[in-house]
Amino acid sequence: MFQNQPKGLYALALANTGERFGYYTMLAIFTLFLQAKFGFSSVATSNIFAGFLALVYFLPIVGGILADKFGYGKMVTAGVIVMFAGYTFLAVPTGGDAFGIATMFGALFLIALGTGLFKGNLQVLVGNLYDDPKYADKRDTAFSLFYMAINVGSLFAPTAASKITEYFMGKAGFKYRGDVPALCHEYIDKGQSMAADALANLTAFAQQQAGFAGDLRVFAENYINELSISYHYGFSVACFSLIVSMLIYQAFKKTFKHADVNTKQAAAGGKQESIVELTPEQTRSRITALVLVFAVVIFFWMAFHQNGLTLTFFARDYTARTADGALGMSFNVFYLVLVIALVYSLFSFFQSKAGKTKAISAVVAVLSVGILAYNYLTLNGSSIEVLPQMFQQFNPFFVVALTPVSLAVFGALAKRGKEPSAPRKIGIGMLIAALGFVIMAVCSFGLPTPHPTDATVVPENMLVSPNVLISTYLVLTFAELFLSPMGISFVSKVAPPKYKGLMMGLWFGATAVGNYLVSVIGMLWGKMELWALWSILIVLCLISALFIFMMMKRLENATK
Repeated sequence: MFQNQPKGLYALALANTGERFGYYTMLAIFTLFLQAKFGFSSVATSNIFAGFLALVYFLPIVGGILADKFGYGKMVTAGVIVMFAGYTFLAVPTGGDAFGIATMFGALFLIALGTGLFKGNLQVLVGNLYDDPKYADKRDTAFSLFYMAINVGSLFAPTAASKITEYFMGKAGFKYRGDVPALCHEYIDKGQSMAADALANLTAFAQQQAGFAGDLRVFAENYINELSISYHYGFSVACFSLIVSMLIYQAFKKTFKHADVNTKQAAAGGKQESIVELTPEQTRSRITALVLVFAVVIFFWMAFHQNGLTLTFFARDYTARTADGALGMSFNVFYLVLVIALVYSLFSFFQSKAGKTKAISAVVAVLSVGILAYNYLTLNGSSIEVLPQMFQQFNPFFVVALTPVSLAVFGALAKRGKEPSAPRKIGIGMLIAALGFVIMAVCSFGLPTPHPTDATVVPENMLVSPNVLISTYLVLTFAELFLSPMGISFVSKVAPPKYKGLMMGLWFGATAVGNYLVSVIGMLWGKMELWALWSILIVLCLISALFIFMMMKRLENATK
């Protein structure tokens, strides 16, 4: 899996890991921040969240056009600088007034612009490494490894965001709980006339807090203020991670410097002969194939990125707030890392031919199992508190843990000449994504419809097990592994050489459209039963899968 890959892959992957850690730390608490600090409704929050994601994935089109003209490396460096400025503005605590809102939107635009310059062009550099015939057959594997590195960064993000929030809330005499901000805002707006069950919940919680002095309104205002400040400090993590990312990028630049060449620079350097010239018909065929794939992935990202919106709402309002046993352990990122270590050590043990490597792998596997078993046996029935943002660590965990499994399966199929083409993998991914939301639809039967504006109070006996969301994330991760790294690899392989930056940008542009459509489901939150809401996504994924299978012959011919 890791053998015979160019060194530049690891440098670029690690640089991306640092940037993604900061981004996903911010994203883990972003919708919670919007509703907690500003009291935005689910509709307003959905539009802001989806608009930001759309901009993040639309601006790589601009970044790609600029890179095709000025160079990929220059745009990557510029992107880090612009992102750093954006995260800095977002990390500075402001009020919940018009100035605070304006500052937030300005920061979001800078983050999106910097990401647009950075993200797509870094991936073009990875693709360029595999234009060398020596590495050409390792392109799909490389992008799977690169995608895994992204998720290593995002794996630790929810924990970082939660720990910072809990630390600063604790210093202020408060305890963080996901459903309390909405209760506070409802009390500030309605006072004692708020819904009786909501008032009882808020009163009971406030009486348990060291920061409660008897006045419920003062408590609500102080709680919102301190939580907002804690979220701002959480956003500062991205500033530090970007510094690490840039240091890695600059320190190991020599390992991928030869890949930082666009067609304009190649011609100027007398390397034009290395560029494969396509006929107008071939160019048109390839661009058509790419556009068809872009049309399909729109609906995958519309479904997948519900993780930061409606699935987070579901985690906050409909999911049990405590977990024990092995389930409780799964919310500790340290134990997840041990599971990952176990998976990789087992693969290393069975795949390695060197006795020393086998011995080291065996030791790592035994230690991982031993530590996990010991901690499980010493739990003594204790339970942990489950925060809504913590569910977002399961998708990156599954990506990292399952990547060697997927590569092994695809590798075995390739040896038999039966590995599905990249377009076929994308179609299969859409079918799997539909299955993920079938789980949500089935488990949502009988649950009350969310309140569209005020806090949603669900009786304790109706809260679903955290396993519902964990299972959904597992299935969606399988879909993601079939679709996202394979899609990026497909773009880097099929894109006409003169338009590599633009085509990679359009991949993100399609992702941007999908991300904006995320808001459609968010705006329907509270306006229809939950099972019906998830069913919309099931139908869209199935239609997309049918479409791509109908276009399969044209797509596969474009790669020949």
